Amino acid sequence: MPGPALEMEPVEPQSLKKLSFKSLKRALDLFSPVHGHVAPPDPESKKIRISHKISVEYGGLKNTGAKSTGQASSAPDSAIGTSAPSNALALTGPGSSGDAKSVAQNALVIGPTVQPNAQNDGGLQGRSSAIISASGSSERMSTSAIMERIPSKWPRPVWHAPWRNYRVISGHLGWVRSVAFDPSNTWFCTGSADRTIKIWDVASGKLKLTLTGHIEQVRGLAVSNRHTYMFSAGDDKQVKCWDLEQNKVIRHYHGHLSGVYCLALHPTIDVLLTGGRDSVCRVWDIRSKMQIHALSGHDNTVCSVFTRPTDPQVVTGSHDTTIKFWDLRYGKTMTTLTYHKKSVRAMALHPKENSFASASADNIKKFNLPRGEFMHNMLSQQKTIINAMAVNEEGVMATGGDNGSLWFWDWKSGHNFQQSQTIVQPGSLDSEAGIYALSYDITGSRLLTCEADKTIKMWKEDENATPETHPLNFKPPKDIRRF
Repeated sequence: MPGPALEMEPVEPQSLKKLSFKSLKRALDLFSPVHGHVAPPDPESKKIRISHKISVEYGGLKNTGAKSTGQASSAPDSAIGTSAPSNALALTGPGSSGDAKSVAQNALVIGPTVQPNAQNDGGLQGRSSAIISASGSSERMSTSAIMERIPSKWPRPVWHAPWRNYRVISGHLGWVRSVAFDPSNTWFCTGSADRTIKIWDVASGKLKLTLTGHIEQVRGLAVSNRHTYMFSAGDDKQVKCWDLEQNKVIRHYHGHLSGVYCLALHPTIDVLLTGGRDSVCRVWDIRSKMQIHALSGHDNTVCSVFTRPTDPQVVTGSHDTTIKFWDLRYGKTMTTLTYHKKSVRAMALHPKENSFASASADNIKKFNLPRGEFMHNMLSQQKTIINAMAVNEEGVMATGGDNGSLWFWDWKSGHNFQQSQTIVQPGSLDSEAGIYALSYDITGSRLLTCEADKTIKMWKEDENATPETHPLNFKPPKDIRRF
């Protein structure tokens, strides 16, 4: 009578994948004692090379010896970019004529897609792309875990001191919509929804003068550096020229069919540019009050414009999401940029470089001049409607949003080094924390923001900040977003 059956210990079921990784680990321990260094190549194992095509055609791996010698020269030195020896070999099935000694000297490399062959249980289906690719190129084989890390080519940002609010000026009775500095940097003017233009002292922040004449909110201001003139534009369709010696209006420029949203002075010739809700940017002769050109081509409101001495002399941004470069001689479009998906409400020309940035609710983008090649996006997104932006010579760009966010950027790299939120003045609603206009002074050391809580806030760099107290928290982008 047979004795009692011995109780067997339960065996943990192990998948082929797990067994493969165990085998791979043992092979690595055996062949590569110094991890991180590739083992020296073995000339014997180079003779055994099996192409992916053979393994797919025949199901198993056959005629290894015959094929391998013929393909030894054309096959790559390393079938997979691992730290295992450079002689990766697939499992041989029955019928393979490989040399047993050289097989033992090879590291066993099996990818995660290996499945048992239906015909040969002992062999492996040759569909594993991790063993050898169809073309035999080793470049596409390397996995992200084993790939060599390439240092980022993205430019490292320059350290900038953080900016702080040092003065709040109140005096307007409505939203402050526009700002412009005097070329001598002694005063600045602001236009407001209370229909007035106020002139303030830069050093003390005290009110010097109030000008009345508009019958709607003043949306655009510019001070000439060639004459004693100031220009203003507003929702009342009017464009006015003020003589600052007499403090009164001396010219009107009639022609806009709707509100005028933006205004710019040409730096070298006596020409004024205004853009508005009638989708047209109009070019005026300052002295004769004549309209030289009506730059028509936009499908929606022209809400931002800047000029330069050389072509393109006029650049406009519109609610139709496009930016247009204009030929001032003929009044025709030179180039149309269609990179943005939302309204281009603000643009800023760099004071030194031949480049400019444009802001939209989707992104802030940088473009080259004069051709308008797209350079790159800023590395963060403000997630709000950006109404105003400015950049100084040090490469600090400031953008102001509808939600009161004031972000500071490094121009060269597009890194956002400071995010601040304006505080509404007492008595205002939290929803009135919007920034409608901003501008640097002539030196670029002070920044003015015009806000929905009826105040003007002045900002400057923190003198006590150092790279140690405010370190640069910069992570280069992994992928560069094209649009």
